[in-house]
Amino acid sequence: MKLVVTGVAGFIGMHTASRLLQSGHEVLGLDNLNDYYDPQLKRDRLAQLQGQPGFRFEKLDITDAISLQQLLAAVQPEKVVHLAAQAGVRHSIDHPMDYVSANLVGFMNVLEACRHHEIKHLVYASSSSVYGNNASTPFSEHDAVDHPLSIYAASKRANELMAHVYSHLYGLATTGLRFFTVYGPWGRPDMAPIMFAKKILAGSPIGVFNFGQHRRDFTYIDDIVSGVVAVTIGKLPVKSDSGKTGQDPAASDAPYRIYNIGNNQPVQLMDFLAELENCLGMPAELEMLPAQPGDVQDTWADCSDLQRDFNYHPETSLADGMARFITWFREYYSVKGRA
Repeated sequence: MKLVVTGVAGFIGMHTASRLLQSGHEVLGLDNLNDYYDPQLKRDRLAQLQGQPGFRFEKLDITDAISLQQLLAAVQPEKVVHLAAQAGVRHSIDHPMDYVSANLVGFMNVLEACRHHEIKHLVYASSSSVYGNNASTPFSEHDAVDHPLSIYAASKRANELMAHVYSHLYGLATTGLRFFTVYGPWGRPDMAPIMFAKKILAGSPIGVFNFGQHRRDFTYIDDIVSGVVAVTIGKLPVKSDSGKTGQDPAASDAPYRIYNIGNNQPVQLMDFLAELENCLGMPAELEMLPAQPGDVQDTWADCSDLQRDFNYHPETSLADGMARFITWFREYYSVKGRA
């Protein structure tokens, strides 16, 4: 199968493209290699893909509608896995226009390109952030998600609504995946695992927000990718016959689906830190702080729909995932600490 993966130099993008290539698919990867964080990490991720049979890379910004249209016209892929986005809850508080450009304008360009070039299925990244401080746990796709706490979260919810319009009006099959706190090798340096690991090894204090009372559904990258690939190569979404269209957020009379993709095992932030300390063999110096604007209290994924439809079963424990992450971290960053 011929596929386009946007954001291919990103954390989830690289791992997804690699798994698809290993499964024998042809992948055209797109990325603008922006400097939200060190572009060298993005280039190093790309180096893991270069040379693999069936892979080709094009540097392209999804906000460039004409170039995107031209590329899909030339390549004629069957499906698109759209993972490119401006990420980061906290960054969105001070830089909201970055999210309008990449996550709204860029996503509209992707929808238009898919519509005009007969893409069979658009699989795209949403986020657990859309749930805000949902009082009902575990979070279900059948819950209303109308109270986002950040522009990042709002942009991801907007993507879901925009996708539904294109599924309804044009019959474009779309599936949104709400990712829950992904971690592992080649992760983003603005996320907790790398930030915390660097500070522990440097003996610097770690700012622990909400006094450590957060819980997160930490999900290892290999489990996330298993879900993404299963949805991408599996059955297409079809119109719902549940009779609840218009009442149930997860039901539609269009070929449209939303799935949670997480570990279904929320972990207390302090327990996550303890596992990180254990893998590094060093204690953390903690600075307990109040909650930050935009942060949600807890995340917990109900993955029963994804399990039912695609046999999704995350397999990686926090201990195993953290050990693999730290092995990569030491090698990539040439860290020599006590272990």
